[in-house]
Amino acid sequence: MTKQSSSAATTRTPSNMVNWELAARTAANLAPAGPALSGTEISAAVENLHLMAERSVPHVHEISRLEAARNLHDSQVLVVDRASWAKANTQSFAVMMDPILQALAVKQAATHGARGSGNTPAPGSAGAAFGATVTGAQLGGALAFLSSKVLGQYDPFAALAPTRASQPHTAGGRLLLVAPNIITVERELKVDPADFRLWVCLHEQTHRVQFAAAPWLRHHMLAEIEKLGALLVGDSENFGDRLLQTAKQLGSKHANNKETSADTSRGGVLDLLQDPEQKAALSHLTAVMSLLEGHANVVMDGVDQSIVPTVRTIRQRFNSRGKDRGIIEKFIRNLMGLDAKMRQYSDGAKFVRDAVDVVGMDGFNNVWTKAENLPTEVEIHNARLWVERMGL
Repeated sequence: MTKQSSSAATTRTPSNMVNWELAARTAANLAPAGPALSGTEISAAVENLHLMAERSVPHVHEISRLEAARNLHDSQVLVVDRASWAKANTQSFAVMMDPILQALAVKQAATHGARGSGNTPAPGSAGAAFGATVTGAQLGGALAFLSSKVLGQYDPFAALAPTRASQPHTAGGRLLLVAPNIITVERELKVDPADFRLWVCLHEQTHRVQFAAAPWLRHHMLAEIEKLGALLVGDSENFGDRLLQTAKQLGSKHANNKETSADTSRGGVLDLLQDPEQKAALSHLTAVMSLLEGHANVVMDGVDQSIVPTVRTIRQRFNSRGKDRGIIEKFIRNLMGLDAKMRQYSDGAKFVRDAVDVVGMDGFNNVWTKAENLPTEVEIHNARLWVERMGL
């Protein structure tokens, strides 16, 4: 199975507030082993996933009507194992968190200077190094948990991560297909492997096409993440207390088994946001993620039996997964906001379908033209508002 380079991304933050190398090692070491496969089976799976990834692109082009699908040479398709996926994501986290950690480092340095030997560890001190180690280990553990849940992922920030000269470097991102997870799920569902792999690739390749169609999008998302991070840094004194309080509430809810479909909470640390500016910044990011995930689902579900013969069986069995999760896994999923991500799939898909029903796919594709055309969170739940604002 093709692996990523074992070297972790080196952080660009002057404070070294997260030990990224430790995060990468921890993620790789804790990632659970995949299904037992022989060398021949692994090679065959890797080859087949590459084939299905390539075969899915013309279908994405036909359904999405995005010309960007004709040429995707600015990004990579990699078939990886769980440890490689987890390590690769430490690089993405380093890129996304870099501006936030820089702002936090500046604030902590100023706080330490004002308080002298107060409670805040001085940058570069043993206390700060210990904090970076703990944070790196925690992040690695979280990625290890996630590594067995993700079937595929398009990483738009890969090209922005610091890399060694020997590592491949592309102008765009990289599509990671996590082979052991795909194989595990297709076996659990007892579905046709070739059909299931093509179905998964349709979704993931759509993400790749989205960022090719809107090359401005990754920098826009980074700017929005930086904006949200700056607001969180400004309220950092209360963040820890709110995190602990939310964790206790989540534990109580799951212990009493009171989770319901009517729960409109975004989930986990996202519920910590209290300030109106924080909520507005998160609202925009939520709308963007809902758009990306929903659009990919619409494209994936746009195929019929002539393309994926067993697509009806796959949809039915795949959608029924997750009903028998244990309390511990439900707690972790809520804490990390994974169930909020599942709502993004359904909310975003409804927005795309409703918009396309009114203005057609070509009209909908105006959304990829510029940042001002992205839907708001309110518009995600009422596509006609977006259609009216766009003058379509």
